[in-house]
This record gives sequence, C-alpha cells and structure tokens, in this order.
Amino acid sequence: MHREIAEAVKACKPRVPPSSFSDGYMLLSGLEPFRIGPYTNFVNIGERCNVAGSRKFAKLIMKDNYEEALSVAKAQVEMGAQILDINMDDGMLDGPNAMARFCKLIASEPDIAKVPLCIDSSNFSVIEAGLKCCQGKCIVNSISLKEGEEDFLEKGRKIKLYGGAVVVMAFDEVGQATETETKVAVCTRAYHLLVEKVGFNPNDIIFDPNILTIGTGMEEHNLYAVNFMKATKTIKEMLPGARVSGGLSNLSFSFRGMDAIREAMHGVFLYHAIKYGMDMGIVNAGNLPVYDDIPKDLLTLCDNLIWNKDPDGTEKLLRYAQTHTQGGKKVVQTDEWRNSPVEERLEYALIKGIEKYVIEDTEEARLNHEKYPRPLNIIEGPLMSGMQVVGDLFGAGKMFLPQVIKSARVMKKAVGHLIPYMEKEREEMRSGTIEEEDPYHGTIVLATVKGDVHDIGKNIVGVVLGCNNFRVIDLGVMTPCDKILRAAIENKADIIGLSGLITPSLDEMIFVAKEMQRLEIKIPLLIGGATTSKTHTAVKIAPRYSAPVIHVLDASKSVVVCSQLLDENQKEDFFEEVLEEYDDIRQEHYESLKERKYLSLEQARRKGFHNDWLSDCKPVKPRFIGTQVFEDYDLHKLVEYIDWKPFFDVWQLRGKYPNRGFPKIFNDKVVGEEAKRVYNDAQNLLKTLINQKKLRARGLVGFWPAQSVQDDVYLYASEEAVQFAEPIAKFYGLRQQAEKDSACTDPYYCLSDFIAPLDSGVHDYLGLFAVACFGVDELCKEFEKQCDDYNSIMVKALGDRLAEAFAEELHERVRKELWAYCNDEQLDIADLRRIRYEGIRPAPGYPSQPDHTEKLTMWKLASIKEATDIGLTESLAMTPASAISGLYFANPKSKYFAVGKICKDQVEDYALRKNLSVTEVEKWLGPILGYDLG
Repeated sequence: MHREIAEAVKACKPRVPPSSFSDGYMLLSGLEPFRIGPYTNFVNIGERCNVAGSRKFAKLIMKDNYEEALSVAKAQVEMGAQILDINMDDGMLDGPNAMARFCKLIASEPDIAKVPLCIDSSNFSVIEAGLKCCQGKCIVNSISLKEGEEDFLEKGRKIKLYGGAVVVMAFDEVGQATETETKVAVCTRAYHLLVEKVGFNPNDIIFDPNILTIGTGMEEHNLYAVNFMKATKTIKEMLPGARVSGGLSNLSFSFRGMDAIREAMHGVFLYHAIKYGMDMGIVNAGNLPVYDDIPKDLLTLCDNLIWNKDPDGTEKLLRYAQTHTQGGKKVVQTDEWRNSPVEERLEYALIKGIEKYVIEDTEEARLNHEKYPRPLNIIEGPLMSGMQVVGDLFGAGKMFLPQVIKSARVMKKAVGHLIPYMEKEREEMRSGTIEEEDPYHGTIVLATVKGDVHDIGKNIVGVVLGCNNFRVIDLGVMTPCDKILRAAIENKADIIGLSGLITPSLDEMIFVAKEMQRLEIKIPLLIGGATTSKTHTAVKIAPRYSAPVIHVLDASKSVVVCSQLLDENQKEDFFEEVLEEYDDIRQEHYESLKERKYLSLEQARRKGFHNDWLSDCKPVKPRFIGTQVFEDYDLHKLVEYIDWKPFFDVWQLRGKYPNRGFPKIFNDKVVGEEAKRVYNDAQNLLKTLINQKKLRARGLVGFWPAQSVQDDVYLYASEEAVQFAEPIAKFYGLRQQAEKDSACTDPYYCLSDFIAPLDSGVHDYLGLFAVACFGVDELCKEFEKQCDDYNSIMVKALGDRLAEAFAEELHERVRKELWAYCNDEQLDIADLRRIRYEGIRPAPGYPSQPDHTEKLTMWKLASIKEATDIGLTESLAMTPASAISGLYFANPKSKYFAVGKICKDQVEDYALRKNLSVTEVEKWLGPILGYDLG
C-alpha cells in the first residue's frame, strides 16, 4: 500500500511551509489566529484583568466571583483589546490556582477565548499554571536576566516548550535599565541568549525597555520617556524580528487622580512611541484621546514634559490641571481648528465627522489650482489622508463605528462636490492622451444575494472599506448572480463580497461560487452575514471555487482581509493559511457528523413533550376567529416597547442596556459618550419621522381552531368543522432528534406538542401575525442622495426596532385582549424582555421551525400580502425588510427551543407529509441536516 501511495504522488511537488523565522510576522492565537504584521497597526493589550490594576476585577476575584470577573474580560475584548493581559499577583491569592481557574473559564467563553492571552506575573509558577490552561498561542509577561543567565535560559526553554511568545524586561543582575545604552545592551544580550541557546523564533520575542515615571520632580527621571523611545528605535534596528511593548500607565503615576492629564500624556507619548517602533502596549484603549483632539496648550505641555524640553514642565502641567479640569473631565473643545490651513481643516472635519464646512473647504482647495491642478488631487491628498487616519483609529479600537460612518458622510459630501468638476475634466480629456489615475487600494463589489433584502451589515462593511481607501461598488439587495459577476468584470473588481441574513441565502452564495468557477473567474470571494459562518463557508462554499473564499466576521475584520488579499507580498501566504485552516474545519465537521448520535424519529416522538390535556390546562377560545388588520398603527404606542440593545449592536457599541432605570452603557468608560450621542441622534430622528408620518406601521393577526396530528398542526374554519371537514391549512413540524446528555430529562420537542391532539377531544387554537414598518426604503434613498450613510443606516436600524416593538406590543394585546388567555397579566418592559409571559410566538426560519416555506402557508391562509402589502421574495425573505411574522401558541407550558440537527429518516418523513421530494426539503433544511449531501 505504501508503495502504491508513493507511486501515485511521485510527480507531486511537496508543499514548502512558509518560514515563520523569516516572514516578519508574529503569530499568536486564541480560538482565532492573530497575525501581527504591516496591517495590524498598534496592538492594544487589555489591562483590566489585573488584580493589581483594576479594583473591580480584584474585588470580584477576592470574593471568589470568577464568573462575574469574566465580564471584565469580555468587555475588554468588545472594546477593542486584541490581546488580554491576565495578572493574579496578590499576597492574599493562591496565584497558580487563581490563574489556572480563570484561564479555564476563559476557554469556555468563545467571545473571550478568541483573542490571545498575555499571562502576566512576576512569579514563574503562576505563569506556568497559565501556560498549561490557556487557549492557543499566548504571550508570557515576563522574564528577565535579573536572576542570571541560567535562570533566564531555563524559563525561556519552558516557554518555548509550551509554544508561547515572551516579553523580556530590560532588567539584569545589576538592576532595572534606565539609560538608553543600558536598555539596548540588556535586550541585545537577552535576544542572543534566546535565539542562539534556546532556539527561540525572533518573531516570538517582545522587549519591554521599561516605561518609567516622569514628572516626579527628580531631575534623573526627566529623560525616562526619551530613553524609552531611543532604545525602542535601536532595538528595532539591531534585533530583527523582535517587537517592543510597554505598560503605558507607569508613565504618568506622578499625576494620579488627574485623569485628563494622564490620558493626554498617554496619548502624546503613544503618538511618538509608535513612530519610534513601539508595536504594542498594555493600555486602556477607550481612554486614549486622539492626538489632534488634545487641547493645543495641554498638548504642548505634555510634549515638553515627555521630551524634557522645559525644566519647569511638571509645575506647569500641575498648574494647568488645577485651572483647566474639574473632576478629571477633559477641556471643552472650541472652533480653533477653523484657523488652520484648508488641508488640516479637511482632515479634521473627516476625523471628527463635522460636515458643516466641508463644501466650502473643498471648494477653497479646488480653487487653489497651483496646489491642486485637478479635483482628483484633492481626493488623493487631504481627503484620503484624513480617511487613512480614520481607518487606522478604527482598526486600533480608538474610534467607534458611528464616528466612522459620520466621517464617511463628510467624505461623500466632499467627493460629491468634486464629481461635476471631475466629469467636466473627463470630457475635456476625451482624446485619451491623459490616463486617469486610480487613487484607491482596490475595487470591491458588494451585494446582498438574490432573494434577500437585508443590508445593514453590508452597508456598514462598505462604509468601513471606503474609509480605508477602497473603491466600493454596492449593488444593493436582491442581487442575482449574473448582475454580481457582470458588475465585477465591468468594474475590474479585485474582490467580491456577498451578504445574506436568511438561510436560503447560503444556497445562493454556493451558486455564485459555482458560477465563478464555471466561468473561470479568479476574483477572491468574501462571505458575510448573520446566518453565515466559517464552518459553512469552509464546508459548503470554498470547495466549489478554486480562488480564495473567506468568511469575514464583521466590518473591522474586512479591512485586514482585503488588504492582505491585495498585497502582492502577502496574498499567497495568506490564502495558503486560509486553505489549511478550512481543511481542518472541514475535517472536524465531517468527524463530528460521524460522532453525533441521534434517536430515530419514532424514538424521539415517544420521548416528546406530552401534556395531560384533560386536567393540566384548558385552552382559551380567542375573541374572534379569522383575521384582523391594523391599517395604520399608532407608532407613539410602540416607542416604549423598543429594545435598544440590538440598536447599539448594529453600531458595534457593546455594553449593558438594562430594561429598567438608566442605561449602563451610557456610563461605560469606553463607549459611553458615543452611545449617548448615537442614542440622542436616534431619538431626535425617530421623533421627527413619527411626527412627520414618514414611517407607517401595518399588520395583521389571525386565530383559528387547531389540533395536532403527530408532528403537524391542522387548522380549521370553525370548531364544528374539526371532526367533519378537511383542514383549511396544515403547519408541519420538525422534532428534536440529536441525542441529549444522559443527565438531561428534557423532552424531544416539536411545536405540535403545544397543541391539543385531534383525538384528545379538547378544542385548541393557533394564531399567527405579520407586522412591518413601511417607508424605510424611501427614506434611505433620500439620505443616500444626500451622501448621508449615517442617517441611512440609522433609519434602517430604527425601522427594525419599530417592527420588533410592534410584534412585542401586539403580542401583549393578544395575550390580554384579542385572545385574552392571560387577561390579568401585569408585566413591565423588563419582564417582557425576559419572556416572563405565557405563550410563545415562534417564526418560520428560526430554531423552533427552521423551514422558511411554512411562511407560504401563513401568507395564503391569512391573505397577508393582500391585506397588509407585506410580501415574500422567492427566497421567502419578507418585504419590507423591517418586518416580523410568526405563530402564536397560548399553552402555558410552551417554550422556545432549537430543533438542532436532524437525520435522514425525519427528512424523508417530512418530505412525505409535505408532498415534496427529499431533494426539495434538503434545499430548505440544509443548515440543520445531520448528514452531508456530498
């Protein structure tokens, strides 16, 4: 057999893996790989999971509340920490046990474990405990030469054995290095010991040349910041592959209690240190001001102190703190920036999202023909320069999505002003003697695929890519394959991005990939959207297309992926890494299919939920049978039912928004101010749109007698017809089939379990609803004409919130009034959010019934399109996009559940009941099939 394999592959060229020793990248990982290279910018190491540095974290750990302490870690990741520093050094703690326990808990939380960890301790036994438990490839912080070479080498070998990267402090047997030359000498010695004697990859070495406190009043401390920067520059030049890090908070210890001063010092120091080669640092990114936002006088004082330009710098900064700040708050900004040159004004307007003056400033630049002979020069110059800063700040977690989209609005207005002049110039260049220059990194075609109408996420990706100097061709929603491919070819696209929210969109994405392969198109394909996943992309889409197919999680990730795909020096290695990763995912997926166990459909039915219908609960008859239409629902009634948390999620502002009291997200140190601004913008716009009747809410509810027949629910025109007539409609159910843990006593649920069986003699009922917010598309088009992406996305987000609020408020009316099976219910908004009411409203296409085709029965039964104008696309997405539909179950024991994976016998049975082919059923149930279609 071995001989046959050798013979079969003798003509194949062996793969040569890229050399991690020479490619210049630092490779780390949590659950996800983290490649530190040219496109990474400054790397934020989250500092709050430190018992010595965070009072909140320390308090939780000391009280043994490790689960709550995870929220601190999660918040750090959500606010932009790319690596998470964990420190358990406290005299009252058992350090190794505390570190191991917390690392294990992190491993159980994918949202945290996705980033690499930095195991931080001065006690190596604590570090080793962390190394044994952490996910992926981490960083050890830190080791040094203070105990001599033998100890240093022993620790280095252990860290290499565990596969970690390492932070080396500029500390030797003599003590902490403070002078530039000493810092460089200690780091050089450590570098050669690790590389030559331990065999360490140079790219896994990080030096911390000690950020020490300045402004202490002691003259010998005045050059500490300068020494760090000079040492950093020399280390980067002399020690190839090595990175430089530092703990930023040390710099400003002299100004404890003066938050505004400390934050300004950190911002100024980091601005310069990054230029000198600092790669990463332990920082609280949310409290770092943008360099240009620091008041000029404060910036000058900080600059003078950091660079030791003024012997009285400390005293002047203290005086400034006493006269210019209150309670640690920053100084109010003025319009002083309007006195700057036009280039600086344009850049400032872009970074701050100020559109008030952008047209006049752009025109002023255009009229300067000597400096800008062509309108294109303005785009390539100050406008692109400003957007590059915006992109860098967003990528570094120092700017938030709403700010980025406001910046894009300013950019579009400026470009919109220049377009007529550029078109006139093109007419004058018709002879073709002058070749048009392309100021963009590359061209990207984005589209929501055929049958799908949701595009908020795609629009945000487009804006973020535009801010990073990509030309974006947005084809909108419901885009057929031929239109996508034609646009890609006509625009010479470098990348195609597909988006989709509903599960049928997944099949359309597969079709697009197959067509690209058939037509021998070799453009990289990006996959994104709520129902997409890396596993689905690797298993179902990537094998159909030989060029790169990459799942992109969110807007911030899209920039890095696109940059690497278009970089001639990186794209081959990047694609090869993706291929290897997706190969592993496919293998794991197929192994899991083999290992997963199922009950037969008959076994699952026997173990289903069984209710005592004669004694447990008697169904209540609705107030009417048939439908009731709500033509123009009062939007004012819906506002108090809005759940704002998903609204903040759209804007990628992560924080707590409780259902009672003051929203905690507004007090968040990182996103609080921006969340408050966006919320206020939303409130003002919502009030205007409602008062001007720009939005309308329309919907329908209906109730019918219903009985279950095994896994299905039959509906009848009247109670009298139940025993003697054919049902007027049938809803088909899917039952849980994947084997549950032996300790789990839960039944194997199907929605039909919550309706009385036909042979029970108990009359039961089923309801349905469909609601929508109309007018969103028209408003978006108006805003897009004004180049206003911010308000276009805002309207879509508000439309979705109103539709959800409509569904919530109407369900309450159903329970208390229209069906009245719970007419004494007294719940507040918080209780509604926590689903403390009786009954459920599951929707086709969601976990309790993943089959979207059940909507067809709903629409036909209740004449939903004719009554409300809420339609369905060919993929059964609802139109308008801000629409909700579902069924009403009144049984007090009914609950939401996920059908999960099902196997072949249920698919065949389901197809027989629906009178469809197995192939047709598999098409709609693809994501939940517990077997592979090949």
